[in-house]
Amino acid sequence: MRTTVSKRKIRDRFVQKVEELSGQKLLACYQCGKCSAGCPAVSQMDILPNQVIRFAQLGLKEDLLESKSVWVCASCYTCNVRCPKGIKIAEVMEAVRQVLLRKRCDHVEVQKLSAEEKAGVPAIALISNFRKFTS
Repeated sequence: MRTTVSKRKIRDRFVQKVEELSGQKLLACYQCGKCSAGCPAVSQMDILPNQVIRFAQLGLKEDLLESKSVWVCASCYTCNVRCPKGIKIAEVMEAVRQVLLRKRCDHVEVQKLSAEEKAGVPAIALISNFRKFTS
């Protein structure tokens, strides 16, 4: 029982942090999938945008932080426009990136990339990578 309470506290802190950073209420999402259906980058994602929200709702922090989807998101806001509940999913993606970057765990180490590799990296990953130095 003690482990369950401990996991719940970790989940609650993670959910609270993502909601605080994004300004969104995660539980408002009812998983309609319209955000995923309209996402132009979904073919490159390992977790769909609506699943990112669901993982965050459930506090599956480690699974979510290991996902490449938050780095593939181009913040084009298509998901925001399509959401019938008005959830700004792009802001949630950015919040998850910020949680990761604040831990100094980067998926992209710009200094170690060749010019060819840099050309293949989503711009949002580079932008988020540099934000850690200014936040």
